[in-house]
Amino acid sequence: MLFDTHVHLNDEAFQDDFEAVIRRAKEAGVEKMVVVGFDRPTIQKAIELIGQYAFMYAALGWHPVDAIDMKDEDLEWIESLAAHPKVVAIGEIGLDYHWDKSPKEVQHDVFRRQIRLAKKLSLPIIIHNREATEDCVNILKEENAQEVGGIMHCFSGSPETAKECIKMNFYISLGGPVTFKNAKKPKEVAAAVPLDKLLIETDCPYLAPHPYRGKRNEPAYVKLVAEQIAEIKGVPYEKVAEQTMLNAQKLFKIKDND
Repeated sequence: MLFDTHVHLNDEAFQDDFEAVIRRAKEAGVEKMVVVGFDRPTIQKAIELIGQYAFMYAALGWHPVDAIDMKDEDLEWIESLAAHPKVVAIGEIGLDYHWDKSPKEVQHDVFRRQIRLAKKLSLPIIIHNREATEDCVNILKEENAQEVGGIMHCFSGSPETAKECIKMNFYISLGGPVTFKNAKKPKEVAAAVPLDKLLIETDCPYLAPHPYRGKRNEPAYVKLVAEQIAEIKGVPYEKVAEQTMLNAQKLFKIKDND
């Protein structure tokens, strides 16, 4: 009973063995997943996948690194596709100051416009934040993003920042880094954040957990994330699996039989 809330199965990394990847996910207990589209090709592929697989849902948004490439018609296209009943979120959206392709002011504008779109559509948002925490949190507050809430995807901040985000109606999602031996912050966050505010993800094909670090990630490995959180919290693995499933279903408004 696992819900991988962030996968990029629309990535070319899976084109040669897609069905084997799906089979391994099922064997590991992954029952549902959200495929994230962040530009024209990946959004189109995400829509195709949710039409083919009952257990897949989609999140659609424009990635901050590519903010400079987004045109008005791209946002209108995302809005039209978001009418699909299996599109459950707008994302991943946010800020990324690691790469310098898109100027900060352009990223801010594209981020704000997508938050407003999510509020218009009453959909939660999935936040990508890299080296931009202060600006990211400030924009979320200024745009009243708590109206729709969402996910702090692959959260890498402090327990204090996590608590601030929870107050704004966001879940904290942990992925592969929580399993890394030297990853102090994610482990502190896993310990500090209440289980009813946690989600799990792979962000595959990126950020594979230990012992697969540096290799291609895949949805089956989300089980390793859940197991690590259970160990940190001192609770049964089944409790982490069940609660994170319930959390994701509540956020995305997905029923058991959907």
